[in-house]
Amino acid sequence: MAFFATVVMWALDRWLPLGMWLDSPWNWIGALPIAAGLALDLASILLFQRAGTTVSPLNPGNTSSLVIDGVFRFSRNPMYLGLVLQLIGCALWFGTASSFLIPPLFVMVITAWQILPEETALSEKFGDAYLEYQSATPRWIGRI
Repeated sequence: MAFFATVVMWALDRWLPLGMWLDSPWNWIGALPIAAGLALDLASILLFQRAGTTVSPLNPGNTSSLVIDGVFRFSRNPMYLGLVLQLIGCALWFGTASSFLIPPLFVMVITAWQILPEETALSEKFGDAYLEYQSATPRWIGRI
């Protein structure tokens, strides 16, 4: 889904740019959130592998353990947060206002179609342990 969002962002940048506001060399600042997002995704994947649980979001019922340490102490969804950071980095890289339409849309879609069903599956599978984690840890970061 993040790849599709990036393609849509690229298409908007090319065919409906809505004004260039960040031009070269300043658009290179986008490399920072891209790198941070990749690092966050890698850290999340390594924690899942260390716990011996699935990384695939396609069937959250296949999760074998609840990972709540490392980057998961700060966000219940650091992998998706990493993808959002990468999309923000791409928007900065493209430098057009239209590119910034995609990250918030991605957050809304991924929350509705992926995160909410995952939360239901995890609460059914892990019960009170997940509910405690859910109440103590933000879905995204901070109070979001």
